[in-house]
Amino acid sequence: MHPVVKLAKDSVELYIREHKVLPVRDEDLTPEMKARSGVFVCLKVRGMLRGCIGTFQPAEKDVAAEIVRNAVSAATCDPRFACVRADELPNLEYSVDVLTAPEQVNSQADLDPKRYGVIVKAGGRRGLLLPDLEGVDTVEEQVGIAMHKAGIPPGAPVTLFRFEVKRYH
Repeated sequence: MHPVVKLAKDSVELYIREHKVLPVRDEDLTPEMKARSGVFVCLKVRGMLRGCIGTFQPAEKDVAAEIVRNAVSAATCDPRFACVRADELPNLEYSVDVLTAPEQVNSQADLDPKRYGVIVKAGGRRGLLLPDLEGVDTVEEQVGIAMHKAGIPPGAPVTLFRFEVKRYH
């Protein structure tokens, strides 16, 4: 298991079992954990989403702290799901996406749902969809889902941003 994924797993397990946040020591960090970046942590059970929470820009001091925070949030705060129970822990599958900084693009022609994630923005509303998701094959689907998540009506003008991820399983 990659150290980034192990950190997410250990964070969720400690929090669910003991309601404690995993302490992270600088000497335990790999080089990618010491950088600053947005991070998404997704949990699945038998391939079905069980929780996914993240930050598209860094909110913590380093990637390790982002992973700990977002892993616990994915297990306990995703409004689409009940909190993860201790009996579910052995069945959880983890993925961690470390994001590049979002860059504004001029049109949907600059997007590719397999390579880039997308952020749509209209007024104070913002929606994000990660890249390379099963069942999302076109730019139109990707943008539409992100708009729906943000509560932006179909056809409304939006500002588009794209980003790439390094995905760890």
